[in-house]
Amino acid sequence: MTSLKIPIPKWLASVVVPLIVCLLFAAALWLLHAELKAHHLSEFLAGLAAIKRSSVGIAVLLTIASYLILLSYDGLALKFLGKSIPPGTWVPIALASAAISNNFGTLLGGSSIRYRMYSLCGLTATEVMMMSVFISATFWMGIIGTAGVTFICVAIAIPEQLHLPTSNTQTIGWMCLAIAFTYVLLCFFARSRVAFASRLPSGPMALCQLAVVALDLVVAISVLYWLMPLSISIGFFTLLAMYLLAILVGVISQVPGGLGVFELVLLWLIHPAHPDELFGSLLAFRAIYYLLPLTIALIGIAIHEVLLHRSKVAMAASSIEKIVAVILPRVMSVMVFSSGVVLLLSGATPAAYGRLKWLRDLVPLPVIEVSHFLGSVVGVALLLLAIGLRRRVQEAFWMCIAMLTAGIVSSLVKGLDYEEAIILSVMLGLLAISRRHYYRHGAIWSSRFTPQWFVGVFIVIAGSVWLTVFSFKEINYSHELWWQFAIKSDAPRSLRAIAGATLFFAAFCFWQLLKPAPRKPLATTPQDMKVVRRIVQSSRETAANLALLGDKQFLFSPKRDAFIMYGAEGRSYIALGDPIGTDIAARELAWDFRELCDVDDKWPVFYQVSEERIGLYVDLGLSLMKLGEEARVPLAGFSLAGSSRRNLRRNHKTVSDGGLQVEILQAPNSDGVMGNVREISEAWLAEKNTAEKGFSLGNFNDDYIRNCDIAIALKDNRPVAFANLWYGAEKEEMSLDLMRFDASAPEGTMEFLFVELMLRGAGLGYQWFNLGMAPLSGIESQRLAPLWSQAASFAFRHGEQFYNFKGLRQYKEKFHPEWKPKYLAYPGGFTLPRVLASITTLVSGGLMRTLRK
Repeated sequence: MTSLKIPIPKWLASVVVPLIVCLLFAAALWLLHAELKAHHLSEFLAGLAAIKRSSVGIAVLLTIASYLILLSYDGLALKFLGKSIPPGTWVPIALASAAISNNFGTLLGGSSIRYRMYSLCGLTATEVMMMSVFISATFWMGIIGTAGVTFICVAIAIPEQLHLPTSNTQTIGWMCLAIAFTYVLLCFFARSRVAFASRLPSGPMALCQLAVVALDLVVAISVLYWLMPLSISIGFFTLLAMYLLAILVGVISQVPGGLGVFELVLLWLIHPAHPDELFGSLLAFRAIYYLLPLTIALIGIAIHEVLLHRSKVAMAASSIEKIVAVILPRVMSVMVFSSGVVLLLSGATPAAYGRLKWLRDLVPLPVIEVSHFLGSVVGVALLLLAIGLRRRVQEAFWMCIAMLTAGIVSSLVKGLDYEEAIILSVMLGLLAISRRHYYRHGAIWSSRFTPQWFVGVFIVIAGSVWLTVFSFKEINYSHELWWQFAIKSDAPRSLRAIAGATLFFAAFCFWQLLKPAPRKPLATTPQDMKVVRRIVQSSRETAANLALLGDKQFLFSPKRDAFIMYGAEGRSYIALGDPIGTDIAARELAWDFRELCDVDDKWPVFYQVSEERIGLYVDLGLSLMKLGEEARVPLAGFSLAGSSRRNLRRNHKTVSDGGLQVEILQAPNSDGVMGNVREISEAWLAEKNTAEKGFSLGNFNDDYIRNCDIAIALKDNRPVAFANLWYGAEKEEMSLDLMRFDASAPEGTMEFLFVELMLRGAGLGYQWFNLGMAPLSGIESQRLAPLWSQAASFAFRHGEQFYNFKGLRQYKEKFHPEWKPKYLAYPGGFTLPRVLASITTLVSGGLMRTLRK
């Protein structure tokens, strides 16, 4: 006859068991609340404080002894498995596992910690599982055996609330003793005779298991015994019996650490006259025996994991550093603004008279009056300086340091407001350690203060005025109040302080309205173009050469060692690429561009920016969108040898055998050369039925092409194709811009030209050959990706009738490049369609040309 098995879905079991545990925990808390509802938290804390320090010290020593005994669990398990691991390795694992098991029980116990740690010591998953089972069996058999002997020798009444079928523990004791005795008999006599008993430990080891657990329980109950209040007179072995029953109920409930259940059962069993005192002792026991070892164990595990994964931790720290670099100035800006609010609200409310009375003997009254007044003025200054921190201005940083220091002094001198001084000191410390994030110079008062910022400051000051009136509403206002100076004259002091703050803000607003508007960039002069050419020649990126087209405006750094090239279209100022120039100057220049856009009421846009500068554009408050990927071929050791370059090698040989040659003509180019390449360019435009582009793409501008090196392809000594070349500083990379050919150029001419230039670039020591960007490539298309990403990915895969996105990517792939993402930084929100339309118009050279290929 086969037994009927009802399958239980795993998901149901995984939900039901935790749900039952949660319900038991909630029930225990509810019953505990019912037991203690007549008492207040202060009474529990008083009971906790009543415990002698000597008793706490003894309890800590006994806890250490208990956890040293717990080491025997793992020691016996390793001996049972026949594994030899150095004590210096397994002892810390055993201590950490014991601490976690004691607190989290079997649901979240130490098994996972043991698996994690012992697997690093060479134990297999099966061996770690057997070890965990052995330790669990040791605990259960030990507590059952100890409970059996204790319950028989010390019979205690079982509370009715537990609803057990017996009134005292003797019956339970005999049952427990029978289970423990059977276990020992099986280990001694049945290991070789009964199949399931073959995996049991030996008889002597079984006795060791029971003895170790019994000793551990006796030491553990000693911890609680020393923490018990003096008002409760109870014998050690009676407390041991109660403790064992509470432990059993707590373990059976599966509530982690028996939290709530253990305390509730002991309250029912002891039934003290003063439950608050007993509960204070139980809190101390929970903290010393459970939480203290758990804290030490978690710290130890964390240190172990950090040491084990040094490289990953370093990477994580680097990532966190990048995130902090982005958000810290914003956070500090808010904190400094909050500090200003604290000072203003403090100035609007009366000081504690007791502190003022004590302060009067140390500080003259005029100093107190001036400090109160300056405190509010400093508060307004912090409100205004906070925007400078957000913009990473170094002068704002130092002024905030000075103002926070002044605020701390004024808080102490005006009325011993040490709470306020502590808050400001914390702000000062956090700001001081973030100094390196403020690198901009001289832009704090020249920067435009946004209307939103002014509104925020106005709201704070208006609120301070209302708070002043509300705080002193019982005072009858009169003009004489302004001239009253006395320790008890809080209202006049607050009136003067808030009036000073208001006047300071009004004067600042008036000065902002009267100061001249920032100077806008002037039309580009020949001298400017010399500066541009010099900076381009020192740039490692070849795309900087687009500045030489003559179709852009420029914003220069004050030292003229960096520039931003941009174009104006619609509501947008569109900067092409990252700022060009030294790193520090480029970062400051990006902020200048942002402020220029604010002054002209334009949207700041950065088109085709690199991944390395993402943090800068986030700082500027812009959103990022991936445009595609740029292909860069590494030239170190570049050749046509090898199976991966087989197709390139074959095509190169075929075209070369056909008589095609490549020559590189040095700039400036002669009129004859210019005539030849102009003829090829016009034929190419006619063949493609398109017009010249601009901005982010090169065009055939005579002055621009004449001053570029030209790679020209010759067929029977006649030019059939050409490309103008770009070079990066320090031989970082080389690239080409216009690539045009006429109808007589043989098939494969442009690929041949690419290969020839790469080979020559490698010979000259260049690191990279830049093939330009593949639009829309490398953009994620998952279901949860942003709408733009999904649309761009769809266009990349299915938009051949508009533009051969996929084909361009595949063409560049044959050279085995490394792909580097490029992004668009824009104001975010619903500005994207108009920004993209403006970029398209700018590149095409006008609205009408946008519609042409």
